[in-house]
Amino acid sequence: MALINDFMSLIYPRRCEACGNLLFKHERFICNYCSVNLPKSGYHKYPGNELEQVFAGRIPFEGVYSFYVFEKSGKVQRLLHHIKYQEQKELAVFLGKQYTKELLKDNFKLGFDVIIPIPLHKNKLTQRGYNQSECFAKGFSLETNIPLDTSSMIRVTETATQTRRKKYERWENVEGIFALTSTENLKGKHVLIVDDVITTGATIEAAWEALKNVEGIKVSVAAIAFAARRL
Repeated sequence: MALINDFMSLIYPRRCEACGNLLFKHERFICNYCSVNLPKSGYHKYPGNELEQVFAGRIPFEGVYSFYVFEKSGKVQRLLHHIKYQEQKELAVFLGKQYTKELLKDNFKLGFDVIIPIPLHKNKLTQRGYNQSECFAKGFSLETNIPLDTSSMIRVTETATQTRRKKYERWENVEGIFALTSTENLKGKHVLIVDDVITTGATIEAAWEALKNVEGIKVSVAAIAFAARRL
């Protein structure tokens, strides 16, 4: 098997998804250098950070976190592009696991009862074949054994991309797009909402609008990256 893997590596060399350099045998998806030097946010260690400020006065969150800080044309953008447009769903799962390990290494107290990834509309899901936010959430769930809930919240409206929209346009584009299929299993629970990228926070706020009337619910937010400089 090792010989077969070595032979396949010669034909299809494994490269770091962040920098493009060749990976060593012990490395998966991201080289050790990038793993150490990618711009991690560390927001779980700093209450009142700039990501929390995005949602201040909008969502009564317990906490808001992201693995990385997004920089245009940077390595994190490359990771996200590979996940979203090059079918690298296993990369998203890997990042979910790595982020969880980072939190646990810092003695972060998880305290979540259930994880809900931001859902895709059924048409987009059929087109892409997977939900990148769900894949990231899956990695988080696998490392923590916190249940992953992909059925309680659905996307009822198909929206256009948010990429080139201004802040108020983003909010208008996602207003009322989510609905709950059930509330019983969410009552009194601390829910972790998971997205791939947070910019203005409009999508997360739309998810909160769908969840806010659930009895006793508490909400935290996590994402692969936060596009801080785009706000």
